[in-house]
Amino acid sequence: MRGEAGGVSMAGVSGGLSRWMGGVFPGRLSGRRLSPHASRLTLIALCASLLLAGCGGRIHKQQSYVFGTLVEITVYGEDQDKARRATDLVLRDFDRLHQTLHAWQPGPLESLNATLARAAPGKPARAMLSPELAAMLSDAARLSARSEGLFNPAIGDLVRLWGFHSDSFEPRLPDPEAVARLVKARPGMSDIKLSGRELEAENPALRLDLGGYAKGYALDRAAAMLKDQGVRNALVNIGGNIIALGAKGGTPWKVGIQHPRRAGALATLELHDGEAIGTSGDYQRFFEVGGKRYCHLIDPRSGRPADQAQAVTVIARGPRAGTLSDVASKPLFIAGPGEWRRLARKMGIDAALFVAADGRVGVTRAMQGRLAWEKPAPVVTVVED
Repeated sequence: MRGEAGGVSMAGVSGGLSRWMGGVFPGRLSGRRLSPHASRLTLIALCASLLLAGCGGRIHKQQSYVFGTLVEITVYGEDQDKARRATDLVLRDFDRLHQTLHAWQPGPLESLNATLARAAPGKPARAMLSPELAAMLSDAARLSARSEGLFNPAIGDLVRLWGFHSDSFEPRLPDPEAVARLVKARPGMSDIKLSGRELEAENPALRLDLGGYAKGYALDRAAAMLKDQGVRNALVNIGGNIIALGAKGGTPWKVGIQHPRRAGALATLELHDGEAIGTSGDYQRFFEVGGKRYCHLIDPRSGRPADQAQAVTVIARGPRAGTLSDVASKPLFIAGPGEWRRLARKMGIDAALFVAADGRVGVTRAMQGRLAWEKPAPVVTVVED
């Protein structure tokens, strides 16, 4: 499904793409007009053509449009045919995941949601899952628990009510009574009972949306597949969620963190072998009604878009770095200024940046030591452990 609109959502949202000469920047949905290609990119891959042009060595870069966003794979130092075969293999797998995990178009996840909608207390819905989907749901449930339920792939119906489950979009506020009913029903990953591949659930308000998980999962798969193909140095960018393999000509890959309120980077940093970076922001997919911004990141406690942050960026490392980088930024964004650092520690994140709704910037000490701020540099508070 490369090149098509829609796709797996991020935190339950599908977005499009705003193209510019040399990169991708956020688009905007307004109460008056909808941009048909609203971007959800949150990071600028500064290793792209502007910087790569002068680095020497062999570079293969391939782009596609999957998961509702731009995907770019950059391979350094390999034969072009080998690099092309490896990137083609990864992009085919992205296409497969796109079709498998789409939140509202026909596919395995949508079929599962139709089954779950027939559940009732005392009359559970049952389904047999593929081994891969069963493992994903088990892992997503574990991460949801670590996030104290703020990462909640079970609130797909809330995301739908706010209008973010559609290939077209009409900026409008949902029926508050319908939102209240779903909040009261408290759909959560703990509603799912898994026994091997067999799923059982009794809460009919549960609708799965793995958009806040799928891109990170795809990053981890891409890294493993590239390594299996003998690729040692690469950067994989799925709509601003990025994982690094090796380095670029002996120097670390460099990426930029998108400024949440203007075009360009807020800061840049080096990304080392095995590290992944992810951002959630209120500029990625949003609309305005009555002068108020409503973003796609829904707080499951209130049923409303989170509004205490502009952006959150995290760096993850380790065997599941891609998945963790995708998941962790969302609950930190929803948690807000008073709780994001505590929740980051609980989720195993030591390098994080938080831009509050009023523009104030807080960083962990581990993140501060890695950032090069773009001018004009913000006033930054280093949050102590």
